[in-house]
This record gives sequence, C-alpha cells and structure tokens, in this order.
Amino acid sequence: MRRLRRAELPSDTLALARFLVGKIVVRELDGARLSGRIVETEGYPLGDAASHAFRGRTPRNGSMFLSRGHSYVYFTYGSCFMLNVASEERGVGAGVLLRAVEPLEGIETMQRLRGTTRLLDLTRGPGRLAQAMAIDFALDGVDLTARGPLWLAAARDAKPRIGMAVRIGLSRNAERVWRFYERGNAFVSGPKALLRS
Repeated sequence: MRRLRRAELPSDTLALARFLVGKIVVRELDGARLSGRIVETEGYPLGDAASHAFRGRTPRNGSMFLSRGHSYVYFTYGSCFMLNVASEERGVGAGVLLRAVEPLEGIETMQRLRGTTRLLDLTRGPGRLAQAMAIDFALDGVDLTARGPLWLAAARDAKPRIGMAVRIGLSRNAERVWRFYERGNAFVSGPKALLRS
C-alpha cells in the first residue's frame, strides 16, 4: 500500500472529509497489520460550534491544531476512543472524525480486540473502529503521512459513490450536512433514515 503524502490532503476540512472516503487507515501492531477502507467520515471545520476546537486550544484538543494529516484521539462517553484527522494548517483547530471502516487486514485480531466474530460489528461506528484497531491516547498527535504505528494509505480501487448526511449525536449545528459516506456500504453507521443522498 502507498502511504498518502500530506500534499495530497485537501487543506479544507470538508474537502478532506470527502477525500478520505475510500482511503485506507493502517495500524501496525506487534508485527501484525490491521487495515480498513474508510467508508464514513464527519467534518468539524473552523467555527463549528460542535467542534472540540470551537473555544480554542486546550491540553485536550491540542492535536487538532497540528498540520493536516496528524491524528487527534479523544476519549468520550466514559467508554471509547475516537480517531480524527487534523484537517487544516498548523495553528487552525479543525478535524475529520473517522466514523467507520470496512475491515481489510487483520480481521482475526480485530475480532479478538472487539470480543466478537460478527464482521459488521467490528468497525461500524467510531468507538468500535478505535477498539478494533487498538487506538488510544498513545496514538494522539501521530503524523498519519509518515512511517509509524498508524498511517493513511491511498485507495486500492475505484472512486466510491459518496453520499452526504447530517452528523450523528450532536446538539449544536446538528443540521449541518457534513457527514460523508460510501453509498450502499454495509459498514456505514447510524440510522439509515439519516442518509440523504
């Protein structure tokens, strides 16, 4: 697989959220490789009241302010980690949440980490995705365009048919159509009723 270069990543958050659908996230873990094709993202651009960066930089969200292509990992709901990609120039807080991937490599390891053999339950949803790929605070701030334990790769196949929808589980800017997904992919998370196009 070919690692994505930072220059390939759009420097606009919503453009990056769309661009990442169909790309691959790779986790190198104890000599094993886990990978999944990204099938769903959500954009959290500059000025978005739902973004962790809306009120400025803090110790918690500092990785959102790194240059595009760095990871931002946070813990939510008291139970799960979430993986985001910083999406703007250094110093600008914005990001793209990876909501779901279609597993490609290391499925048995993902099943062990998730405690289930049901394929659709491995990586459908951001918390499941992070658990299946052993993503935690140790991977916060990682350069996803460089050699390391977590990185982004170019797509293997044809350009996906991308749909757009409202983001999930928000109380602010909940009406924004800033969620991007591969149409017809079974690994897309959330209620099907929210999928608009």
